[in-house]
Amino acid sequence: MDIPPLAGKTAALSLGALPVSYALNQVSAFSQTLCVMLVSALILGLLFMTIYSLSHGEITYDPLYAVFVIFSFTSVVDLVIALQEDGILMGFMDFYTKEGEPYLRTAHGIFICYWDGTVHYLLYLAMAGAICKRKRYRNLGLYWLGSFAMSLLVFLPGNILGKYSSEIRPAFFLAILYMLVPCWAGVRIFNQSCAPTSYTLDMVQEEQKKRLLQRPADLTLIIYLILAALFTLFRGLVVLDCPADACFIYIYQYEPYLRDPVAYPKLQMLMYLFYALPFYCLAAYALIFPGCSWLPDWALVFAGAIGQAQFSHMGASMHLRTPFTYRVPEDTWAVFLLSNLLYALGPHLLAFRCLWRPAFFMPTLPLAPQGQDKKQQ
Repeated sequence: MDIPPLAGKTAALSLGALPVSYALNQVSAFSQTLCVMLVSALILGLLFMTIYSLSHGEITYDPLYAVFVIFSFTSVVDLVIALQEDGILMGFMDFYTKEGEPYLRTAHGIFICYWDGTVHYLLYLAMAGAICKRKRYRNLGLYWLGSFAMSLLVFLPGNILGKYSSEIRPAFFLAILYMLVPCWAGVRIFNQSCAPTSYTLDMVQEEQKKRLLQRPADLTLIIYLILAALFTLFRGLVVLDCPADACFIYIYQYEPYLRDPVAYPKLQMLMYLFYALPFYCLAAYALIFPGCSWLPDWALVFAGAIGQAQFSHMGASMHLRTPFTYRVPEDTWAVFLLSNLLYALGPHLLAFRCLWRPAFFMPTLPLAPQGQDKKQQ
């Protein structure tokens, strides 16, 4: 997979978030919640007009260019928020975290901002750079799609259902509009052409004739997927208040963060239960039976989703903003980190395997009957 170049113009424009956020923070008028929402919408509108005037050719070639540039700007804002909440920066986004989206000050909100300000930011620069150079970015786009969708599907309902539901402000409705973006972007990214491969029909058929024991990497992944599915089912039962002793011991001794009333960890485990668990089963099936051409794309989407989710969940489980009683006990750090890191690593290894040697998942054309072959001769 070719890695697209980073877009220098996009990076320069996104860094404008620093002086803008600092200047707005100094204006006392932004202590009003409605004013925060209106100013945020105005800034995004002005940013779009600037991008359209400066990069009309790129937007005409691919409208997602404007999305990536705007989101790179908001990624810098999110990174500033995270650094400020951890005491590394001061005087930038106090007005927004107090009157705009106070739930960003939670441990989960901070780590969502860290992920958006680093991983998503680099993805935006790479995808914008690919559009400028007229190169493919489909694989990066699928990874971003899964990560972005998972972030919203946990964070937005968590704000409504958790203990911060009484602090919903008008700026929250701007975040709801973000839910429309992955739907539109996902359709465009999935419709992009895949990168050409050098596999011939004979090579594909030869690869698909191999038995599972002849593919030790796939066998290892299947074993992982089975174990991950069981772990997913177990943690789903834990947050559903299963009365089993094992669930009681786990939630109090290994992941007490699952009891936190902010609702994010419970929603995260339920997302795993209803979406990750079926995917693990289907992925194991696709590694056994050849020709499942859907797996490479969805493995990338799933890797992005699990990467973002595990980063936020692990970080929030140990962050100082999480009450002490809900943090991971020090004597179980090793078990917690090992199990959750493996849970995050597996989908990335699966996606890498699909990109590395995709012949097993390629569809093959049915062979014509011998009678037809003789007639054609």
